[in-house]
Amino acid sequence: MKKTLFLLFSLSTLFLVSCSNDNSDDQYAEYIVARPLVMSKAEFATSVTIIAPQPIEESGKVYAYGDFIFINDKYRGIHIINNSNPQQPLKVGFINIPGNIDISIKNDYLFADSMMDLVVLDISDINNIKLVNRLEDVLYNNVFFPMEADLFEYEDYDYDTEIIVGWDTTTERRLRSEVEQRNGGVVFMDGLMASESADSGTGQGGSLARFKIVDQYLYAVDSHNINIFDISDLDSPKDLEDVFAGFDIETIFNQGNYLFLGSMSGMYIYDITTPATPTFVSEFQHGTACDPVVVDGNYAYVTLRGGNKCGATESGLFIVDITNIENPELAESYPLDGPYGLGIKDEKLFVCDGSSGLKVYDKSDIHDLQELNHFEDIVTFDVIPLETHLIMVGDGVLYQYEYLDSNIKLLSQIGLD
Repeated sequence: MKKTLFLLFSLSTLFLVSCSNDNSDDQYAEYIVARPLVMSKAEFATSVTIIAPQPIEESGKVYAYGDFIFINDKYRGIHIINNSNPQQPLKVGFINIPGNIDISIKNDYLFADSMMDLVVLDISDINNIKLVNRLEDVLYNNVFFPMEADLFEYEDYDYDTEIIVGWDTTTERRLRSEVEQRNGGVVFMDGLMASESADSGTGQGGSLARFKIVDQYLYAVDSHNINIFDISDLDSPKDLEDVFAGFDIETIFNQGNYLFLGSMSGMYIYDITTPATPTFVSEFQHGTACDPVVVDGNYAYVTLRGGNKCGATESGLFIVDITNIENPELAESYPLDGPYGLGIKDEKLFVCDGSSGLKVYDKSDIHDLQELNHFEDIVTFDVIPLETHLIMVGDGVLYQYEYLDSNIKLLSQIGLD
């Protein structure tokens, strides 16, 4: 089904990096300029290919399925890691999917976004992966922008023949007046882009995931909507009606009959008792910040990352009491430096605190979290607590940790470059 894209993107707030003390240079400042990476529409339609292992350019989200780990390379595709021996993981291939951010897998069928399209691959033979379906224009609001950018240069982009599959950002010295004139209002990007509860047989994503499979349905959130697909016929998904869910939606998590959506302004809860039509239940509001969420029992754990594009809210961990699902309330909060993903295994809480490393807590008493370990001097992005061990993706590195009674220890690490 064709979906309507309407994106109002305000660029009125400028990020000034530096300015010279020389009065003659007061007219200039450093700005982040974004230029689109494009390919022809004809090339895009046949762009999904399986190739040999590649160096990673920008670590994205991580997904575990069977003996394999799949790591997104932002906007480029998926790195495949054979993890049958977690002490010696092995890179075995790369799925080239331009514009890819998320995946989800069920019974050997991999679902992935490729900009506005949903692609389906048969991975039953990891050495002979096959593209079995491509649903065009079903993720039409699946638009991503480098939110840190001050300027977008896309004058040479041909709307009729090209597709934007990513962005290249550079820091450039520009006239203040030029930037203020161009960003004096709002920019309408319409047309710029043609654009966890675990099931048996379903893989497991991290807390930053936008895709989630629950039973016979795939839920894919974009910045405003829950996109819903009936996947009872795995190689032939049916695109159902979207559900408007709010603004600045970033992540999705499932527990029981509920979806928990993390957004830059709060956490939204939706009932999926009728799975084809999720219904709003309640929301928990916080200040503007990037916001992944995981749920365990009667508590939702939310990391807030402030600063830069994520907003002014101070970074921290919010623990929300959802005993009354219709009235979630803040139970406790803890300061953090710049957190991204998080995960839970039994009474252990794992928090990726960005450049401050991986932090492990005992959450037996949510009002008095006890730090069990702190792996410093690494950049951390997202974690998946598996039954037997923990996997974490950082800046171009895949880490795996062994569970101990009251701690964890490093099992292996592999560079992805």
